[in-house]
Amino acid sequence: MILGVDPGTRKCGYAVLAAMGRRPEAFGIVETDALPALVSQLLTRHAIAAIAMGGGTHARSLCALLSGLGVPVLIVDERDTTLRARARYFADCPPRGWRRLVPRGMLLPPRPIDDYAALLIAERYLESAAAP
Repeated sequence: MILGVDPGTRKCGYAVLAAMGRRPEAFGIVETDALPALVSQLLTRHAIAAIAMGGGTHARSLCALLSGLGVPVLIVDERDTTLRARARYFADCPPRGWRRLVPRGMLLPPRPIDDYAALLIAERYLESAAAP
């Protein structure tokens, strides 16, 4: 299993993913200060082999904090994850009412989507690990 993390200044998205195409085992958004404690809990509940950290804001400092937990922390390119996370969110939660008439490229999700970005980061890591 892989733990994907979308690092941010105030909040981080996280997703525990066993394999491509499967639903995440754990998925959510947590305050950045609470991330190390959450990762410790996730490590006890899931057999996480590595942490795939998006290379964005605060990635280096969070890598330093998480590297002491005994699991490799790897930086993954997070280019285009915000746009792809928005599309993935609307695929999972299609707009209703009048919002379904608005082109999806013009819609903004009603909540933060850092968890979807973390899922995409974990999938990107799994794709690169599977490539020859």
